[in-house]
Amino acid sequence: MKTIHKINGLIHSSFENSNEIQLLLKAVDLLLGKRKSIYLIYLLQFKTENRRMKLRDKLVTWKITLTVFNGIFLALGIMILTFGLWLLFDRSNLFGVLFSSGENQLVVRVSFMLLGVGSLIIFTSVVGFLGNVKKIRCLLVTYVCFQVLVFFTQIAISALIFLKKEVVYHQWNNRIDEVISDYGNKSLAEKEPVWNILNAVQQNMECCGRYNVTQWEKNKNKENHAQIPCSCTKSNLKKWFCDIPRNSTYTMGCEEYLDTWFENNVLILNGISISLLITQVFVITLSMKLFMNIRRNSIWPN
Repeated sequence: MKTIHKINGLIHSSFENSNEIQLLLKAVDLLLGKRKSIYLIYLLQFKTENRRMKLRDKLVTWKITLTVFNGIFLALGIMILTFGLWLLFDRSNLFGVLFSSGENQLVVRVSFMLLGVGSLIIFTSVVGFLGNVKKIRCLLVTYVCFQVLVFFTQIAISALIFLKKEVVYHQWNNRIDEVISDYGNKSLAEKEPVWNILNAVQQNMECCGRYNVTQWEKNKNKENHAQIPCSCTKSNLKKWFCDIPRNSTYTMGCEEYLDTWFENNVLILNGISISLLITQVFVITLSMKLFMNIRRNSIWPN
């Protein structure tokens, strides 16, 4: 009898689940009573229950982890969507204005591509949340399929950005040179928004032209050769060109600032793409583990 009490105390100190305790106590009592066949049945039930509890704990952990990574995936998708909207609609954005006018619709194409990818990511995240929370296995399969689609799309976009970066950079510089040549032309009034942005860049950064102030000598829209844009000086005059001595102008070019701005935006886009790829590796792995264990054991944790 003392042996049984010791075993009971040991069991209660080792297990918290009441079902496990009852099953194990019955198994011990039966073993002491020499009824080995029934003891083995109870022991098997105990092991099965213990295995189920461990599996439920694993599934809960995977479910929470999947929710966290899916939230990160959703946030990155919203960032891509916002980036696309910014490029498409922000008229104070020099890059957007330069590449969305005339025959050059680069920004429009890039914007729609980003909007499409961002929308697909948001839709995929919603499917993942529903499949995870509502315990719908077919949604988990759909979620993984969309994740694979987005994954390869992101790889293609990242490769495209890497391959076309230099081409876009040269087009960027050529477009700025075109703006400087057309600046102040009264017959091109529709381009005034671009000129105003260039004025803001030159005034705020205290620079003049793309490479230096002498670039404005190529402009043919001045009243005389000595004139330069008022934004290349400390003047507050609201007109395109001013007659101001050359020694009171900003002589440094804006190329360094413009290049930094361009590189930073490319870096942000690449950073979002790489973060998405890393997140998707975890999300796809977790989704597959969750689905396979649910299917194999027909268990979903509460």
